[in-house]
Amino acid sequence: MQVPFKSLLRFRQVREIVPLSRSEIYRRIAIGQFPAPIKLGQRVVAWDADQIQAFVRELLNKRDDR
Repeated sequence: MQVPFKSLLRFRQVREIVPLSRSEIYRRIAIGQFPAPIKLGQRVVAWDADQIQAFVRELLNKRDDR
């Protein structure tokens, strides 16, 4: 059985997609309004690319519903 590969994004890549400040991203993570990172090592985190894309789609859907 082959497991589908998940793409992971580092912080700089996330900021290119979602241009929020570091503090705003972590504030939204704390209140459950932004996908949490995956801890890869003691000082290394990354985000699931699919979750970041879903976050952006949700923002666009909210905008379009207005």
